[in-house]
Amino acid sequence: MSFSETIFALASGRGRAGVAVVRISGPGSVDALETLSGKSRPEPRRAVLCPLFRMIDKSLIDQSLAILFPGPNSFTGEDVVELHLHGGPAILTALFEELSGFPNFRPAEPGEFTRRAFEHGKMDLTEAEGLGDLVNAETDAQARQALRQMQGELGRLYDGWREQLIGALAHLEADIDFPDEDLPDGVATAIAPKIVALRGEIETHLADGHRGEKIREGLDVVILGEPNVGKSSLLNLLARRDAAIVSDEAGTTRDIIEVPMDLAGFPVTIADTAGLRESDSMIEREGVRRARERAKAADIRLFMTTADAPEIPAEFADLFQKTDYRLINKTDLAENRAISDSACHVFSLSVKMGQGIDDLISALEADIINRLDLSGAPALTRLRHRQSLEECVSALNRFESAREPELAAEDARLAVRALGRITGRVDVEDILDVIFGDFCIGK
Repeated sequence: MSFSETIFALASGRGRAGVAVVRISGPGSVDALETLSGKSRPEPRRAVLCPLFRMIDKSLIDQSLAILFPGPNSFTGEDVVELHLHGGPAILTALFEELSGFPNFRPAEPGEFTRRAFEHGKMDLTEAEGLGDLVNAETDAQARQALRQMQGELGRLYDGWREQLIGALAHLEADIDFPDEDLPDGVATAIAPKIVALRGEIETHLADGHRGEKIREGLDVVILGEPNVGKSSLLNLLARRDAAIVSDEAGTTRDIIEVPMDLAGFPVTIADTAGLRESDSMIEREGVRRARERAKAADIRLFMTTADAPEIPAEFADLFQKTDYRLINKTDLAENRAISDSACHVFSLSVKMGQGIDDLISALEADIINRLDLSGAPALTRLRHRQSLEECVSALNRFESAREPELAAEDARLAVRALGRITGRVDVEDILDVIFGDFCIGK
């Protein structure tokens, strides 16, 4: 990446607004501000009132507040100018036309400000990903996890493991390269327990039930049951809108209907499915097949029956687990009969009357908070983290069984590289475009 160019972009939301923020970064940012405003370089980190003029006829574009952040102590590590001006489209268009006229100026690509910050050592890759997650966060839990990652908690954990491995590798290579020196006996033997302990820490980190990834992407909750037990009505009640068609006609829901929700600050997708039953209809059979597939992949399953027939039909009992939720609906129409299994979560409902819904939601929220606890160690949040950590563990497994010290050292070196790729210490050029390409323009 060339840093000889100066980039600019709208850093606030698009559309009409009272105030818009335009960010400029690169070697020409201060000169451009001086040229457009007719004023000398402003004092760093102080908002200064600056009129902005067109270069061709000196007509006024707008009055703005300008803030200079000199490099390297700026977000990108370069000279950065932020312009706070009125957010009308005509004003922004005129400003961007003027900026485009400066030599080596161009509009920023998606994520380019953050990528420059990474390239200048202002943040590692996990911190950059945390920033991207924070910009896209829709729930409180997503924002809190993103803030922790953006502030470096995850990167410090991985760098700590990497430094331990580098220390062990240094001792091992010294033992290999300088056998005639007066080194302590059993250097390689002494570091082996440390490597095993570190591998255990990483394996524990991996065995987190995909907690961080589910906070980013959302838990999957699926409603299952026979036709006309009230699945679609429950979905509509939880969604607070008519997301699914409700009808007395059996088989109305043929496909999966999804509604994103926020439960206890965590992202959740609740899915209504086709009624589980045997059918001669090809379309309905496909709906049942999809419902089964969704049930197998779901994080939380709500099995719904009715008070007059509370048992789960035998032909679909293979889907049910003791930890699933049992919802006995239509208690306003029939006496609630006892069920024979010992399910952990059983709720008597009348979706039509709204009875029992608050208790169900409270239980779901408590369950989700317990599954996705944010109070512990930072969780890995991306598949690429998981893949690199699994590669690291594989290398450490080979290290433990290696018979030759040279092979053990090579496996330790591969483990170090796998950890380094997560934070961007080594060999990451091929993934940078993917990571920063997911950012919005201006960030």
